[in-house]
Amino acid sequence: QLQLVESGGGLVQPGGSLRLSCAASGFTLDYYVIGWFRQAPGKEREGVSCISSSGGSIDYADSVKGRFTISRDNAKNTVYLQMNSLKPEDTAIYYCAAGRGLPCSGSYYTTWYDYWGQGTQVTVSS
Repeated sequence: QLQLVESGGGLVQPGGSLRLSCAASGFTLDYYVIGWFRQAPGKEREGVSCISSSGGSIDYADSVKGRFTISRDNAKNTVYLQMNSLKPEDTAIYYCAAGRGLPCSGSYYTTWYDYWGQGTQVTVSS
């Protein structure tokens, strides 16, 4: 069964950090662009960051640029999202998604991605 599983979410105070993981099972992530998305209550799902299959192309939404870092370890079949200086407005369910042959350069269309994880809740609150 092909699936992505996110982990690492939780409750953190403003200014704190979390590292999300996106692990694949049933397929290898080597040939896939991985995107991180988030969805806050009452809002549409939005793209946060993406990384190309080689890791050579990376993009961040303006809202997280300078605070979030995406990386991948193909040997572990896992992609990470390091989130620093978290703000209350970062509160959302975070999803990872995988797709092949996609650009990773500023556009995040959910329909481009073939596989999605179930999401992990991130809550930033004092």
